[in-house]
Amino acid sequence: MTSVKAAVLTAYEQPLEIREYRALTEAGPGEALVRIELAGICGTDVHLWLGQLPVPLPVILGHETVGRIEVLGAGLEKDWRGAELRVGDRVAWASSIVCGECYYCRVKRQPTRCVARKAYGISYCANDHPHLRGGYAEQIHLRAGTAIFRIPDTTPSEAVIGAGCALTTAIHGVERCPVEWGDSVIVQGTGPVGLAAIAVAKQAGAANIIAIGGPPHRLELARKMGAGHVIDIAAMPSIEQRRKEAITLTGGYGADIVIECVGYPDAVNEGIELPRDGGRFLVLGQYANAGNISFNPHTITRKQLTVQGSWGFEPRHVDRALRMLEIPHWQHLFANEITARYPLAEANAALDTVKNWRAGKTVLIP
Repeated sequence: MTSVKAAVLTAYEQPLEIREYRALTEAGPGEALVRIELAGICGTDVHLWLGQLPVPLPVILGHETVGRIEVLGAGLEKDWRGAELRVGDRVAWASSIVCGECYYCRVKRQPTRCVARKAYGISYCANDHPHLRGGYAEQIHLRAGTAIFRIPDTTPSEAVIGAGCALTTAIHGVERCPVEWGDSVIVQGTGPVGLAAIAVAKQAGAANIIAIGGPPHRLELARKMGAGHVIDIAAMPSIEQRRKEAITLTGGYGADIVIECVGYPDAVNEGIELPRDGGRFLVLGQYANAGNISFNPHTITRKQLTVQGSWGFEPRHVDRALRMLEIPHWQHLFANEITARYPLAEANAALDTVKNWRAGKTVLIP
């Protein structure tokens, strides 16, 4: 092919444009060219489209991607795990690259806060060579230093993209705010991050998981992922009603850990009241500047709460997610989370589907 197509965000809250770029045929040392087979639509993409995070425009969105290697640059012989890489291999990759040299990378060991961190589908202007640095496209150029993972033949691409960055995000979050064996857990939100958080909590040994969210098809997915109880926000629109129900379902005390996965600030106001005394509150869903909140800080002091934030993930979390997806139970559930598929030309319809919660997981098939 001499040209490839991509769906490009050129202005906030405006339709994506389908643009053509010259197909890439060469890769530099350590780089790779990948033909994209499946790209997930993440809730963060909606926040980017709304202008809630500063990104360089125009930008090719998409940071959840599976494809096949077309070209391997000199020196790129093995994936992150040390497995041999060949042209034609089906691969996924960590969406961001860090510098490894800054204060946060070297001194504080917080690489997700690297000052030079860049993410595919977010940080690269599509006007700049080599242009193709996002998943909403037929081809992507991977920089040297990208953590590439060869996907086992037994793991379908649908499982990898069904889990998307939600699973790696949840694994990183629960690592920072651990779920212990036998814990009671409340998960706010039943989008991809919420569903992944339920799965990770279940895998970690949580005994009682309560999901707060909607609509009904997502609550059904929450049950399949491991939630023993669900609270439908449409059937129970009052925050006070939901609080009473959640406290009752945790034996009258509140949860050991509450994981916020909604992405709207008001969810934090609601969630801060749901842990037990001495419990933990993990804010996992606030990945964009969607506004401020207001709650009484006396709640934190009085209840002796631990409040934890989590941002992004590292390659080792991608590794753990892929290993979790080798388990047939999780592989099946995450693959079946995909309920909407669109060709690249219908990227705007796909984005709108995610924006309005009309599907489980939505994907593009370039």
